[in-house]
Amino acid sequence: MTRPRLPSLIALRAFEAVGRKGSVRAAGDELAVSHTVVSRHLQNLQRSLGVALVRAEGRGLALTEAGRQFHAEVTQAFDIIARATTQVRPLARPTLNIWCIPGLANRRLLARLPELTGPPRNWDINLQPTLAHPDLLRGEADAEIVYADAIDVRGPLTAEALVRPRVFPVASPAYLARFPAIATLPGLAKASLIHEESTAQWEQWFELAGHPEHVTLRGQRLWHAHLAIEAARIGQGVALANEVLVADDMRSGALVEVLPSSVRMGAYQLIALKERWDEPAIIALRGWLKKVLAL
Repeated sequence: MTRPRLPSLIALRAFEAVGRKGSVRAAGDELAVSHTVVSRHLQNLQRSLGVALVRAEGRGLALTEAGRQFHAEVTQAFDIIARATTQVRPLARPTLNIWCIPGLANRRLLARLPELTGPPRNWDINLQPTLAHPDLLRGEADAEIVYADAIDVRGPLTAEALVRPRVFPVASPAYLARFPAIATLPGLAKASLIHEESTAQWEQWFELAGHPEHVTLRGQRLWHAHLAIEAARIGQGVALANEVLVADDMRSGALVEVLPSSVRMGAYQLIALKERWDEPAIIALRGWLKKVLAL
């Protein structure tokens, strides 16, 4: 019996990620490709199969009944391939797989990685900057680092807050010299503010900083903290940052704090499986992170 022609493996990976994450953008973050590429893979897969696998639901996607059945089988197939790969691959140096929000990975952790990878451990490190969340139960990562006010980690997961940094507006000295009025809350609300994926973070900061009125904000959106900070560093406006991300730029004078505040909005937190929390690798990772993030 001739085996039927199989769909593209890349398209199947995209479909599996979309079904698990619930959105094209989250799947793209996980696969390190743009959301348009993921959408194209989905369209090609549905066209080749002649059946609708997903449907729009709110701001995301949901699987159709046919999609749910197909997704369950595809997921099982990928799990079998993963197990087979692990079994056949020759033993190698231990690899610590860490998923981390991009701003922290780029601006704080990257320069200090040799402390974790060098002697006496000699580990291989896979540091993946992403806004997506790994399935720790399926072994997609050993640990995840997020920035959040609180995390609900019931069941098999556990989390530890590593540091809760102060959050404040920053700008280049040249920008601040051109617009001295932004050194007040009302003046800052009218400035060229640089946002991440939405204006929500700035709106929350103004409320916590004591601005008496609701503010309607404008400005460019750059999605990631490290991009917003870099835009502020080159004089494009005012970014919201925390002392973990901009400590070096503050010391060098590349960025200055626009006005004093004591706002704290979240904490960097490490998440891992409870059953692995006391493994030597996770213990070492926690200790390293606390040292790197110390203020």
